[in-house]
Amino acid sequence: MKKRISAIIPVFNEEKKIEETLLEIKKIDVISKIYVVNDGSTDNTAEITSKINGIVLINCLSNNGKGAALKMGVKIALEESDIIIFLDGDLGKTVREANKLLEPIISNTTDVTIAKFPPAKKKGGLGFVKKLAKYGVYYYTGKKLDTVLSGQRAFKKSVLKSISLDYRGFEVELGMTIEILKKGFIIKEVDVNMVHNETGRDLQGFIHRGKQFKAILYKLLTLKTSL
Repeated sequence: MKKRISAIIPVFNEEKKIEETLLEIKKIDVISKIYVVNDGSTDNTAEITSKINGIVLINCLSNNGKGAALKMGVKIALEESDIIIFLDGDLGKTVREANKLLEPIISNTTDVTIAKFPPAKKKGGLGFVKKLAKYGVYYYTGKKLDTVLSGQRAFKKSVLKSISLDYRGFEVELGMTIEILKKGFIIKEVDVNMVHNETGRDLQGFIHRGKQFKAILYKLLTLKTSL
């Protein structure tokens, strides 16, 4: 039986790339439904998306964060899907690499795939956020992963039905990864040639990474006290 595959794209102010990204996703034959969760964008993201045929647009009145957007998308898409893939709205033409994430799920060789991007083209932070996330996953699960913070992921339906998705902001990828591994599911990291917006070594970039670090550290400490 042919697998029903849905894509969920959480977006916030992605007017520059969303059209290109969605038009490329539509070319991926195995994806039958595309859900865009507009997380309270204040630009033209929703308007651009609404003009593209075959896209299910879910509008949130306010910006509630990526975790909430993904949870809403999954709630709507899950019963009509056997496989769900999460993709970012700024991938542009490189979103075609999503096929590489879907193939291992379709062939039933793993439960979850996570995209492993090529090295960044411009210098970003000092690696503290990534290292903290990797350590956190290893501390709680004993598993070593390089792609803990990657948002490009494909899942069997059974995985998404088993996890809570009650994660806020920057903690969503970390929280999902730990929960998935602790429940005994298998994660496969997949090399892809995807490219999306990168934060640099400017004030805005360091503020962004500072918020990430704080959210991830808080999540790890919260997990520790709740066990």
